[in-house]
Amino acid sequence: MSVWAPAAFLEVRPGDDLPALVGDAVAPAGLADGDVVVVTSKVVSKAEGRVVAAADREQAITDETVRVVAQRERPGLPPLRIVENKLGLVMAAAGVDASNTPEGTVLLLPEDPDASARAVRAVLRRRFGLDRLGVVVTDTAGRAWRDGLVDIAIGAAGVQVVDDLRGGVDAHGRPLNVTVTAVVDEIASASELVRAKAAGRPVAVVRGLERFVLAGEGPDGDGPGARVLVRPSADDLFREGSAEAYARGYADGRSSLSREADGSQG
Repeated sequence: MSVWAPAAFLEVRPGDDLPALVGDAVAPAGLADGDVVVVTSKVVSKAEGRVVAAADREQAITDETVRVVAQRERPGLPPLRIVENKLGLVMAAAGVDASNTPEGTVLLLPEDPDASARAVRAVLRRRFGLDRLGVVVTDTAGRAWRDGLVDIAIGAAGVQVVDDLRGGVDAHGRPLNVTVTAVVDEIASASELVRAKAAGRPVAVVRGLERFVLAGEGPDGDGPGARVLVRPSADDLFREGSAEAYARGYADGRSSLSREADGSQG
């Protein structure tokens, strides 16, 4: 597998033709059948006009929040909020970004990153005459139980999103019952190693993963998208932060005791 990042873009502005810009960036080295093109959500958001005036970033975070998972106060700083945003992603600050954007503005995540990936894929397939091509849209996120940040896939087209190994066996013949690898997240993280945060290189090309790249156009060629990686609420064991869960349990207990007291008095 090889991964490289073409030269930096000029500043992307609302209304820019992002698929054309991505195509121009990868044109010198070219694309091959089975390649995966990775694009950061930041330039997708800029091209799609997701730059909004926000004197108060906190209000923008509130507007993008569907559900607060955890909140911690920080002396001298705004509270740290881990929330579920409108895309169903659980992230710090709802994915609202105040870096690399003009003063007084913030960047919101793309409204539909899977659709953004499909649009880029369609243009690049035609321009380079390819059958199999993947596109992944990434954003930076933290991880439960781990320090540090990584890039994850928030949008995908033309890529097998997961590699489901359940039903197979390991090297010792033991059955695999739970192993489902998030292929697009691994591609996103690999691309970050060559793009670098401050290098102004928002695009990367990953080559050598043909077995995960889909052919053709339409739903079968685009695949299900990265949205399928959002864990359903019924399977989410951590829908609240520990402090929030404790506070809710304490309140529920007091309410239950109050009801029992009212019943005994009746």
